[in-house]
Amino acid sequence: MESVHRVVGLLATNVHILADEATREAIAIDTAIPSLDWVRGELQAREWTLKLIVSTHGHWDHMGDNARVAEHTGAQIAVHPLDAYRLTDPPVPTWAPFEIPPCVPAVDLAEGGEVRFGSVRLEVLHTPGHTEGSVCLLGRDQGRLYSGDTLFAGSFGRVDLPGGSAEAMVASLDRLRRFDDGLVVLPGHGMTTSIGRERPWLEWIAREGRLPS
Repeated sequence: MESVHRVVGLLATNVHILADEATREAIAIDTAIPSLDWVRGELQAREWTLKLIVSTHGHWDHMGDNARVAEHTGAQIAVHPLDAYRLTDPPVPTWAPFEIPPCVPAVDLAEGGEVRFGSVRLEVLHTPGHTEGSVCLLGRDQGRLYSGDTLFAGSFGRVDLPGGSAEAMVASLDRLRRFDDGLVVLPGHGMTTSIGRERPWLEWIAREGRLPS
């Protein structure tokens, strides 16, 4: 698998494009505004064909350019069904200096499903807590976890926004801590990390059954 990455937008979202080396089929993860020009340029330069736009959850800083990228590439949009309403009727903070175009997801990222492009398979893990429909994408063969806003380096996604749940986040983090230490974690914001690096505080949450106050 080949991949490129860029930090995009007001909230510094990590946007990824992943591609199968043989077929040149690609997916984009969390196309924040403004992603289109960069995505289009990378696709053209590398002769990749975008098949899918994946939103790890429905917050505006992870799906704001979905509609434009889909329009210009013909790629379908994927999100967990519980967050689909955030894409079709996106709520935007009053301080945001732009509108978020609505988009229509065509692919459900259901627990136990797969995102496929070429020979690459990424498993869908439903990890609610930040939103009802937050997901992570697990590439077992690549040793990578695209964790959205569930797991960050040294932290986790906010649970005090609409659709958030501290109890669900505890369960999701407990699930992620069970992976091997060497699994590389690529969050929706911030630096790349690993399960091993985050294990001490993940184990604390598992023991206490709660999030740090």
